[in-house]
Amino acid sequence: MAEAHSLELLVQALRKLPGVGVKSAQRMAFHLLQHDRQGALQLATALQHACKHVGHCLLCHTFTEEEICPTCRDPRRDRSLLCVLENPADQAALERTGAYKGLYFVLMGKLSPLDGVGPKEIGMHKLLERVDTLVDGVREVREVILATNFTAEGETTSHVISQALKARGVQVTRLARGVPVGSELEYVDLGTIAHALVDRR
Repeated sequence: MAEAHSLELLVQALRKLPGVGVKSAQRMAFHLLQHDRQGALQLATALQHACKHVGHCLLCHTFTEEEICPTCRDPRRDRSLLCVLENPADQAALERTGAYKGLYFVLMGKLSPLDGVGPKEIGMHKLLERVDTLVDGVREVREVILATNFTAEGETTSHVISQALKARGVQVTRLARGVPVGSELEYVDLGTIAHALVDRR
């Protein structure tokens, strides 16, 4: 009974991963126990280490093992640009493009009143403090790029942040959206085409 209980606990733990249902969790559990016990131990050790040592950057709120993350410490970054994102995965994606050289602020979520997620829960006050930071009497951040996702919650989050920043006299821009590179118009959804027309340049 204890063995079955241990297996069930493992399955339930694996179900906490996004997109993993009961069958997928069982498949993972059986694979790890049957074919890769060393990998299972390595995974368990890595998770414990990450939970113990990974926290949030004091400046941008992303994941880091230090008080200030490497990106915020990098003197080569353009400190006048601040890109606001929903999560560290979005930050990693933007970094992979190599096209952005400014700094970040990671909200760790998006506004969702129905789920009880308001401005306080996404660290809105920390974002405003970051934007209001003065260096030699001058505001360091000159432009805030809102790169929240193009979902209903992402758009709401972007709007609320935009209004708060504009009231402070900060230039606010929104990540552009449009037709993906290499796509053919007949296969692009109508909403994307409509936004591309509105945001044409």
